[in-house]
Amino acid sequence: MKSATPNDLSTTEFGPDLCQSAAQCFETLWRDAPTLKCHALNIAGARVLDAGVNCSGSLAAGLALGRLCLGDLATVRYAPTSPQDLVGLVVTIQTDYPVLACLGGQYAGWPVSVGDYFAMASGPMRSLRGKEAMLEELRLSRQATKEGFAVGVLESDKLPGEDVIESMAEECGVDPGRLCLAIAPSTSIAGSAQVVSRSVETALHKLHALDFDVTRVMSAHGDAPLPPPAKLGDTIGGIGRTNDSMLYGARVTLWVDAEDDLIESVASKVPSDSSEDHGQPFAKIFKQYDYDFYKVDPMLFSPAMVTIHSLRSGKTWRHGQLNQDVLRESFGL
Repeated sequence: MKSATPNDLSTTEFGPDLCQSAAQCFETLWRDAPTLKCHALNIAGARVLDAGVNCSGSLAAGLALGRLCLGDLATVRYAPTSPQDLVGLVVTIQTDYPVLACLGGQYAGWPVSVGDYFAMASGPMRSLRGKEAMLEELRLSRQATKEGFAVGVLESDKLPGEDVIESMAEECGVDPGRLCLAIAPSTSIAGSAQVVSRSVETALHKLHALDFDVTRVMSAHGDAPLPPPAKLGDTIGGIGRTNDSMLYGARVTLWVDAEDDLIESVASKVPSDSSEDHGQPFAKIFKQYDYDFYKVDPMLFSPAMVTIHSLRSGKTWRHGQLNQDVLRESFGL
């Protein structure tokens, strides 16, 4: 397969070419698979990096998958927490391309369903598929090129079969040999870290849902606690713990170039506590809605606390609060 490591990144009106930077990132992960405790596989011609299905994966793999989702346009790292916190590490993200990296790449907006296989897909390959309203509204969809690659991450506890690979490649408009995937379940170390690296993404998605012009967000930083992985095979537990890290433990700061009245109109609505479903572990909420994500109040999916700095007036807004009691119950502490 032709190497996906061009010397220079091309640019778009929004910044660097997300698909191209993701391809470069994937090449590094593919080469370093043994060090990351991952398996490098070939399925129907596609390259698939198993980071937790049939291998242990690692902390480093978790950061790697986070970077891959973001097209490598953000810094993702671990940081120690204070002695009062429940877990030892938070996953932090910092980016100066928040809309492109988080909404164009990281958002898990593609439910892959082929036969009895299901996975949530994220990463720059979504822009090539282009079947999400948000991508169209933000003009983030694009056509695949002959030289390009479709790169993304799957959240699943099962490897995709040949039929899944062929279907995904077709939807992205590429040959299966130009599809590059990483995969990990929410119950794995890498899968947990990848999901909780989405603190900024959830804030931006909430703002977009509130009809705020997210292109006004110039830079962003966020962190969320890395939860203990749920028991192997307990997918609901894994989904619950990673969502709770966001809903009750994530903190996000946004630097916004907008008028004060526009910020004021949405600032208090961004944190998760603006939803009526807020206040109990996500696994319990999920069960109440028969494990159907689309029945859960969409306003729930956002960070616990959000700080917004105005680049025009210098004013700051902070809303929301952390909830250690719910995190303690969710994490089994």
